[in-house]
Amino acid sequence: MINLAFYVRGDKYRLLYLLKYMKLLRNKFLSLNQQGMILVTLSALTSASIKESNATQNVIFFSGLYLLAIGCGGVRSALLPFGADQFDDRNLIDRERKRSFFSWFYLCVNFGVIISGIFIVWIQENIGWALGFGIATLCITLAFVGYLLGTPIYRIRSSHGSPLESIFQVLIASFRKIRLEVPKDSGLLYEADSKRSNDSEQTKLAHTDDFRFLDKAAIVTDSDLDQNGAQNEWNICTVTQVEELKILLRLVPIWLTSIVYAAAHSQMFTTFIQQGTSMDTNIKHFSIPPASLNSFEVLAVMLWVILYNKIVAPATQSCFSNGAGLSQLQRMGIGRFLGIVAMAIAAYLEARRLEIFRRGEILSILWQLPQYFILAGSEMFSLITQLEFFYGQAPDSMKSTCTAFALLTISLGHYLSSMIIAVVAALTTAGGRPGWIPDDLNKGHLDYYFWVLTILCLVNFVVYLFFAQKFTLKKVIN
Repeated sequence: MINLAFYVRGDKYRLLYLLKYMKLLRNKFLSLNQQGMILVTLSALTSASIKESNATQNVIFFSGLYLLAIGCGGVRSALLPFGADQFDDRNLIDRERKRSFFSWFYLCVNFGVIISGIFIVWIQENIGWALGFGIATLCITLAFVGYLLGTPIYRIRSSHGSPLESIFQVLIASFRKIRLEVPKDSGLLYEADSKRSNDSEQTKLAHTDDFRFLDKAAIVTDSDLDQNGAQNEWNICTVTQVEELKILLRLVPIWLTSIVYAAAHSQMFTTFIQQGTSMDTNIKHFSIPPASLNSFEVLAVMLWVILYNKIVAPATQSCFSNGAGLSQLQRMGIGRFLGIVAMAIAAYLEARRLEIFRRGEILSILWQLPQYFILAGSEMFSLITQLEFFYGQAPDSMKSTCTAFALLTISLGHYLSSMIIAVVAALTTAGGRPGWIPDDLNKGHLDYYFWVLTILCLVNFVVYLFFAQKFTLKKVIN
């Protein structure tokens, strides 16, 4: 329910933001998520009265799924920056609250998944699919109404033009001046007071020394400005425009290491569950489904967030001379290191499980809890901080885009994990061997696979440290 509420709020924000400038306000417009859920619910209702599905029913069902996919994808990238924009960076209290916002936002999204995965799934399995989808549709509608009631108090930032156009302007202007030398004094580079600073919310960025080739776009020549000082946007760009492109280039290596980390983190949904099915799931009179430990991991993330906000953050703020505590890059580094530890624990546990199995015994599934708990800490330090980092470093016109790319690492990590498993299976099943990850894990060596991931995470950690140490943070000068 909470997850669905977040979806609708972000989707409606993008709609209102667009309609504000198009002057086409339509209060009865339904979000893509609402339309998708309505179609899925209608499909479930018709299936209850029709024994065999027909073409029309399939079209309704899959249309609803695709609308949900498009809506959720756009909403997640828009909702987070919209929520962060509600805090005033000029206010010290708001800045502190903003740091906690990213953690609680992430938890609410995951907690919504747990609620829907437990209660709505139970209703669908025991009462009816139509009722389960209907409840989800009702939640979206209630969230939509709640969002509308709050629109008068939302803080909406104005648009600053097309980010892609600005990127191409910098690239073209740089190549046009490829033979010019960049002046040693950065103060000679162009920074307009008119074009990009009419809006009081638009920030200027300080010049940095990396990617100096792009600085050629800000070199002033006689033909770049007219008598009134106006610029030809495709011949000369401001320092701020150049720095915005530099920011994106600096984020790329961090983004790539996040994909590798996400591949290791995705084991929680695949090989960790497979490992659990080969263990003793009975605890006295209860049976613990291996997949249910994902819920424990979400609760563990919540515990890690509380521990960090209440204990770790205040302690590091008092210990560090800058008074700011751990930086975002340091926190992401800790998260990647904990990911190494989690994979190593999983590898050791699997080796231990195989050893005990050969003695005719079965290891309890409770021994998986440590790797889930460490992975939860890794998720808190890495994935949550990553959202905060990409939002904070992104140019003003690309907050949503950079947030979307930060979230994209999770999806790409799952694809990378699938590719790694496919490669391992191809290499280890040659010659009729069962391979490392057979259907019956007692005949394989899942521990070897976890050790491969441990080494991969270690290499990824070293690469991350290299780029993190050289990373130049965005510096606003007004």
